[in-house]
Parts: sequence; C-alpha cells; structure tokens
Amino acid sequence: MFTLIHQDKGTKARLGKLKTAHGEIDTPCFMPVGTQGSVKTLSPEELKIAGAQIVLSNAYHLFLRPGLEIIKRAGGLHNFMSWCAPILTDSGGYQIFSLALLRKVEDEGVEFQSHFDGARHFLSPEDTIETQIILGADIIMPLDECVHYPCSKDRARVAMERTVDWARRSKRTLLKETSNCKQSLFGIVQGSTYQDLRRECSLRLIEMDFDGYALGGISVGEPHNLMYNITNFTTDFLPKEKPRYLMGVGLPQDIVEAVALGIDMFDCVVPTRYGRNGTAFTSEGKLTVRNAAFSEDFSSLDRTCNCYTCKNFSRAYLRHLFNTGEILGLRLVSLHNLHFYLRLMYEIREAIRQDRFSEFKKCFLQSYRTV
Repeated sequence: MFTLIHQDKGTKARLGKLKTAHGEIDTPCFMPVGTQGSVKTLSPEELKIAGAQIVLSNAYHLFLRPGLEIIKRAGGLHNFMSWCAPILTDSGGYQIFSLALLRKVEDEGVEFQSHFDGARHFLSPEDTIETQIILGADIIMPLDECVHYPCSKDRARVAMERTVDWARRSKRTLLKETSNCKQSLFGIVQGSTYQDLRRECSLRLIEMDFDGYALGGISVGEPHNLMYNITNFTTDFLPKEKPRYLMGVGLPQDIVEAVALGIDMFDCVVPTRYGRNGTAFTSEGKLTVRNAAFSEDFSSLDRTCNCYTCKNFSRAYLRHLFNTGEILGLRLVSLHNLHFYLRLMYEIREAIRQDRFSEFKKCFLQSYRTV
C-alpha cells in the first residue's frame, strides 16, 4: 500500500507513494475536504486541474444526508460525486463530539442528536465501519473519542482507552464484512498532550497492524509549539513503512513544520473556508481581498501563481465581486487557495527528493507572513 521512497537527510521529512484501488498518491499530500461529498463551490474537474490526488469526505454527514441507501443505489460515493480518484472518509467522531446537539458517550458507542434535524441516532464502532464499507472509500477511519484542550490526564486516558478498544472492534468488523477488502483502515492515536498516553496508544495500535496511522486530537486549541512537540514525539513511535496522517491541521506554516516532523498526509477546511470569506493564501502570506487597499490594485493575487484566478483576474476585480455579493468571487479565491496548497505540496516533495527540505522550510517561513 505505501512505499517510502526517500527521507530527507536533514529532517524527518519523507517522500512516499500511497497505492489505493482508485489510484496512486504522492506524499506528502494535502486532501481537499469535501465533507458532504463536495468540495465547496468547486467541481471535480477543477480539483483535478488544481492537482488534487485525493479528497476527504465525512461519513457522519453522509450518513445523515442523503443517507446510505441513496449512495448505495448510486454505486458508491465515487459514482455519486463523480470523483474517480481516491477518497478518504473520516468516521465523523470529531463532528459528533463538536456538532451534535446532545450526545452520550459509552463504551458501546455514541448516542447523539443530529445537528441537522434533531433526530436521535446511535453509532457504534461497527456501525461506522459498515457505513464506510457502503460508501466505498479507499481509506477509512475508525470511530475515536477526541478531547479538547486543555484536558485532564484522567479524562484523556479514558478517551485513549476507548479509542484503542474502538479501533480493535473496527478492524475486526472490516475483516469480517469484506473477504476481499480493497479498503485501507488507519488507526488513530489519541492521548491529548500527554506523551506517555500518546506513546502507549501508538504502541497498542501498532500491535494491531493498521494500514496507516493518524494523529487525532491535534490542533484543538493547544499552542503551536505544543502541537509540534506532540507530533514530533509521536512520529518517533510510528512504523516507517506506514503512512502518517495529521488530522485537521492545515495552515501552510503548520504543514511545512509537520512535514519536517515526518507527517505524510494532511486535510483541512481552511483553504476553501478562507476563500469563501475573501482571504487568499499567497507566497508572501495571507491577503484579504475585501480590504479597501485593493480597490485599485490590478495585479494578480500572487505573482508566482499560474492558477486560473491569477492568470485572469485582478485583486481589484475580486474585491468588487465580494463587495457586490457575487458568487464568482468566493469560487475564484477558493480555487486559488486550493491551487496554492497543492502546489506547496508539490514543492515540498521536490525539496525532499533533492535533500534540501531544511533550506526550503527556512525560505518558506521567512517569506510567508503568518500574521
């Protein structure tokens, strides 16, 4: 499934290739988030042109709407959303804990009220795997319990123990339900900011031999330095021959830092969410096109970018679109942001290939304004 091609000489940054039933993925990679089977405002063709190799969808949201029966009748999620490349589905554990109106967590699973219509549901680890089998995603995630920061150690241990148990049950269900399985299952490492819990969780999941390992419960309110420290500590325990996925972390500077710590896969709603609000990511940092300073600025968003937006439209025009409520504005900035992210990942891979990632990281962080 995963081939480690090269490791940078100066850092833990890795170049790899991830094979799935719907194609190969070069890592490190960024997965655009299509929570409900759609990357907001963008078509699958636009994603391909931007360089997307894989997208992420959310089993929790798709379970609620449109429902599994409709997706099953459509022939699976790939057919339903007209995306022929790889898909990763998250179980929706984080969304259940953050969006559900009411929830009750027990060892058997989670009872919750839908944030959409208030209907009551119960999902067990087995249910979430069976849901993702129907969806047909290439990479699937088990149900886990994510705690926010700060969190007491006792509470973090309970969540970690439950996550390990749910991971075991999830793998058993996948093996039982599919005799010729083409889906890969990742284990999720929890433990909040406590190193001993992260280490214990990692080692117990490794014993179960998952296809890859994800770091959950990161970027949930903790300071950046603590996020980097926990990531760096945890990757030391994860197998070199398996892919590593840092869930939900997606600011450009955080991606560059995490690649240096040995992370292979990323996802985040940031590029499209920021784009819909008029904020563009550029080689020099963030730029809010709605600001009056750009009313007569006829330059492109990013002089180093060759995306459709930058080749055809000025900052002044984009500001006009946002100020007049034209939908085209948020589409164009979202498209640029994803292009920026996917080009960044390409440049990261090339820097690792040439053993110059340390230099690349230094130059990027110096030129990219993080304020």
